[in-house]
Amino acid sequence: MSEIKHNQTNHDGTGNMLLTASILFANIDYSGLTDYAVKAIVGGAIWMAFKVGAEYISEKLKKK
Repeated sequence: MSEIKHNQTNHDGTGNMLLTASILFANIDYSGLTDYAVKAIVGGAIWMAFKVGAEYISEKLKKK
């Protein structure tokens, strides 16, 4: 009888991480992801507008 011997080497877990990531990415709801991305971009633009407006008002009040 012949036996198959496998050489066991030290793995850093990269293979397991890639397998897990591929499974997670396969189960992503892409329509929900694009919806979230649009909401994040709009929210970021609104935040940026308030931030720039607050700095403008702050500089205007400092000059008085």
